[in-house]
Amino acid sequence: MSENGRKTVRMDMLHGPLLKKILIFALPLALSSILQQLFNSADVAVVGWFVDSNAQAAVNSNGAFINLMINLFTGISVGVTVTIAEYIGRGRTDDIHSIIFTAMVIAVISGVFLLLLGIAIAGPILMLMQTPENVIELATLYLRIYFIGMPFVMVYNFGAAILRSVGDTRKALYALIISGVLNVGLNMLFVAGCGMSVAGVAIATVIADAVSAGLVFIFIMFGDPMLRIRFGKSKIKKEYLVKIFRIGVPAGIQGMVFSLSNVCIQTAVNGFGDKAMAGSGDAVYFEYYVYFFVNAFAQATVTFMGQNYAAGLYDRCRKIFLLSMTSALIISTVLSLTFTFGGRFFIRIYTGDPEVIEFALTRMRYVLMFAMLPSTYEVGGSALRAIGHSMLPAALTVIGSCLLRIIWVFTVFALYPDNFILLMIIYPITWAVTGSAVLLSYFIISHKTFRKKSTDTSENTVE
Repeated sequence: MSENGRKTVRMDMLHGPLLKKILIFALPLALSSILQQLFNSADVAVVGWFVDSNAQAAVNSNGAFINLMINLFTGISVGVTVTIAEYIGRGRTDDIHSIIFTAMVIAVISGVFLLLLGIAIAGPILMLMQTPENVIELATLYLRIYFIGMPFVMVYNFGAAILRSVGDTRKALYALIISGVLNVGLNMLFVAGCGMSVAGVAIATVIADAVSAGLVFIFIMFGDPMLRIRFGKSKIKKEYLVKIFRIGVPAGIQGMVFSLSNVCIQTAVNGFGDKAMAGSGDAVYFEYYVYFFVNAFAQATVTFMGQNYAAGLYDRCRKIFLLSMTSALIISTVLSLTFTFGGRFFIRIYTGDPEVIEFALTRMRYVLMFAMLPSTYEVGGSALRAIGHSMLPAALTVIGSCLLRIIWVFTVFALYPDNFILLMIIYPITWAVTGSAVLLSYFIISHKTFRKKSTDTSENTVE
């Protein structure tokens, strides 16, 4: 496709076969997330091998808190993707320049807010999470440096959401490859070469975040003409803000509460000591790798269905859901079982400490083994958001996963606080409960919605 003489990579989501296009969309997106996590894992691996387990635990223990802080705004970026997809489906492409300008303003403001808030509350939050005394000083230092990069993280996330809305998931991948290689190189330089411990990996991450944000912004400004911000002409409108926040805020609140429940579980893990913190944190990375494929197909669902629903192509919406769900379940199942049964081999990438390895293997057997289950509520929830129901999947996830986990920690686990397995099994339980509720809701609502929309369209055509 070309526009104004310039080649674009805009994907036609409204016509032609779907499976190939969904895979072309989802696989680079999953690979982007995996690369990002691999490069982040380099922080853990470098301090684990070149410093000690305390430094490794300091880096590992921050993931739940970081996600808690940023998930509201990354959820809002989903609203950006759906809003742009809707305007494309309706043929209102002239509005997109201003929507993107609005999104980038939100990104910068949210990034600065997170920078200030994160630095201010890092220490107190880690104390509330019962972070061990031998870890808390290093963990606080890591967090405060890490949050300096929040404006860059937000610009990258919103920029990647903008590119996804037109089916371009490869440019964000290119940005991550470049910034990730830089991150690994700087990790080795600062930690192995200069002996900077957790401060070194945090500084390397901030620099890499700045590079990835800059590259994505360049891709937007010098790529598809439809996506460019027209400074002086682009405007922030209430219409765009309402649409972005209507879809994005419930998704963001869901992510925040989800992270809050994980903070509660992380607090319980901290009670087992630094070996458990390091081991559980190492195992979580493999759960992330599985989840990235699930999330990639969820993003494909919300983008493809968003365009097709706005265009009134309801049969294609049904096919999109079926293909995305099937793909997510198959790939996540294969990965979950591969990582679990090869657990001892994979976990040695991060550590050689026998105690850390045993905690990691326990989490793999009772959590990672079932990591395909989130496909049900992630893809189902994305399908509901694409057809205008963003609050329902958020509410179901908050109740079925988040609140249930918190209740479990303070009731069942509180009776047996020395049982690490009892703490871990709440994950598959909540995944199954939430997935069942979201899927049931999707089938009921989509059936009624598509039938009503089809009837209304037929009546209008006759008239």
